[in-house]
Amino acid sequence: MTSLTDSVIKHAIKRVERSRRQTVLADGDGRGTGRLVLIVKAMPKRVTAEWMAQQWRDSRRIKSKIGDYPTLSLADAREIFKRDFAQVIQRGASIKTASDARPGTVGDLFDGYIAHLKDTQKSSWREAEKGLNKIAKTLGRNRLARDITPDDVLDVIRPIWERGKRAMADHVRSYIRSAYSWAIKSEHDYRKTSPRRFKMVANPAAGIPTEPKVPGTRWLDEAEFVQLYRWLECPDAPVHPPYTRAVRILMLTGQRVEEIARLHVDQWDAKERIIDWSRTKNGQPHAIPVPVLAAELIEGIIPNQYGWFFPSATDPSRPVSHKTLYAFMWRQRQRDVIPFVTNRDLRRTWKTLAGKAGVPKEIRDRIQNHALQDVSSRSYDRWTYMPEKRAAMERWNTFVLSLLHKPRLTIAA
Repeated sequence: MTSLTDSVIKHAIKRVERSRRQTVLADGDGRGTGRLVLIVKAMPKRVTAEWMAQQWRDSRRIKSKIGDYPTLSLADAREIFKRDFAQVIQRGASIKTASDARPGTVGDLFDGYIAHLKDTQKSSWREAEKGLNKIAKTLGRNRLARDITPDDVLDVIRPIWERGKRAMADHVRSYIRSAYSWAIKSEHDYRKTSPRRFKMVANPAAGIPTEPKVPGTRWLDEAEFVQLYRWLECPDAPVHPPYTRAVRILMLTGQRVEEIARLHVDQWDAKERIIDWSRTKNGQPHAIPVPVLAAELIEGIIPNQYGWFFPSATDPSRPVSHKTLYAFMWRQRQRDVIPFVTNRDLRRTWKTLAGKAGVPKEIRDRIQNHALQDVSSRSYDRWTYMPEKRAAMERWNTFVLSLLHKPRLTIAA
């Protein structure tokens, strides 16, 4: 049997259009064991042509789809058949066990890593997807992932750093390093079969140094705390109301900004006045009783139709992002109407002022869901500490009320 040509395929498609009868075109004889075939059949509104690997095994004909013509050309279909199916057929194994044997591309690697973040319910997957899509365009989405070198990564990072965007450059380095680390581990994980082989042994971003981290030390003193809280109660500029409430609850609970921004009706126990997160940044479930001031704020909010307490102003189906809260606060800082403060500074402020209010450090750590590394906490202690947390929040609530009702405090120069 002769090999197929594009001319033969086009004539067959026209013939099926007229006759409405299915036809099968074989590429070569296959020596009676298996071969590449094109199945052309008439559908109600069109004619389809599908590439199949076909095999005779145990007196039965087995097919496995390769792709659609003309999206997958004749030459490409032959290459895939030879690469992924020919050896399987020669071994006498079923073509159903065959898989795509190509080394993965940069696009495959990044897509797989994003899918991994989604599967493990990482809240950062959207941000990572956006960043990696831009990186893939620069590196070359269709380049083999194993061909990327440290110099290629530096060519992506250096222009960003030279523009003065040092934090962004470090984020890009981190995205690439994390994605490649996942790829190397996933294909060497004996407990599962990776859908794509990248055939790598080294991470091209592993040796690139990180941007030096400068530990934050900023926290609001009592006067600054009151100034910010009062401004959020009655802002002198147009602000989306849910945003000011979200920041006040951050100030009153000391939680991570992402966890408050994504507060959903399913996480709020109105009867017990408890916020309960099933998953958090450190991967552990976390629940806190909230102080009365925060509870009254939450109870005064009607969640939107999607259940979000703090929906995005532009897309109500999604919660406000932590970046949006940061930007909104940044604009007010530039106007000098509130103290200079970041979202993490607010978390540090709670830790510091709650200590001044008399809350023990161990309970402050548990309220803020800091990872406790001692063996007892990690492996044995399963007490919820809810009574201790509730007593601490009552003490903290009394302290904040005393601040808010003091005569106007003076902010130190």
